[in-house]
Amino acid sequence: MLSQLYEVVSSRDLPTEALGEAPGMVSRLKARHRLQEPESDVDRASDEEAVALFRACHNARDRLIVLLLARVGLRPGQVAGLRRSDCHVLMDFRALGCDVEGPHLHIIRRANENGAWSKSRKRWVLPVDFLVVQAMGQYAAERHRMVGAGGSDFLLVNLFRAPLGSPVTTDAIGELIAALVRRAGLGRRVVARMLRHAFASNVADAGGVLDEVQALLGQSHPGSPRPYLHPAAGRLREAIERVPSPRMMNAEAES
Repeated sequence: MLSQLYEVVSSRDLPTEALGEAPGMVSRLKARHRLQEPESDVDRASDEEAVALFRACHNARDRLIVLLLARVGLRPGQVAGLRRSDCHVLMDFRALGCDVEGPHLHIIRRANENGAWSKSRKRWVLPVDFLVVQAMGQYAAERHRMVGAGGSDFLLVNLFRAPLGSPVTTDAIGELIAALVRRAGLGRRVVARMLRHAFASNVADAGGVLDEVQALLGQSHPGSPRPYLHPAAGRLREAIERVPSPRMMNAEAES
């Protein structure tokens, strides 16, 4: 049976660097067959699920977290790693040395004390819409009421449990989404990355091209956004209906 599963091969096909200090050639087993497992897609959260999570929030901070995941497409580590100085939510920030027009976030990879970090090595700018700007304003008022004007430079901090004012962790964001799923009574498990997938898919469904999705997700390779795209059924139906039927093609040719 083993001879059907493996073949005995020598080390002569390996480069010198891989041989190490082994004296002479050695034999090893090489599998004859490899199981090709089908790829499994990570599902996206639906718009209805994202709205349900938003409505299940009890405070402005949690609503902002949901929007940063579902409306901006950030990873949990990027959300927890945001600093207040990264958030330029005015229309014009040139007086403070930033030439980027409109409200936006600066995503920067740092070594943070709360263990949060951006997976992407590059730094980039993400535009945000009026919903995120409004949510940030509401959260700023809530934070000032709970912990005052000073404190940590981290954007998101503990407001309702000790230690107050300490930066929110990536694990805490995952726990929040799980709690919101239960509170909203969703019929399935929704996690933070599914909200990021929803953002990418919504950009594509709204007419965004692949390089726009790539830039918004902060990805360097053109093919990286593809696993994040889950076209809406309606968009697939419209794509099919745009293909002319043979009868229409024949009618055009005869005319």
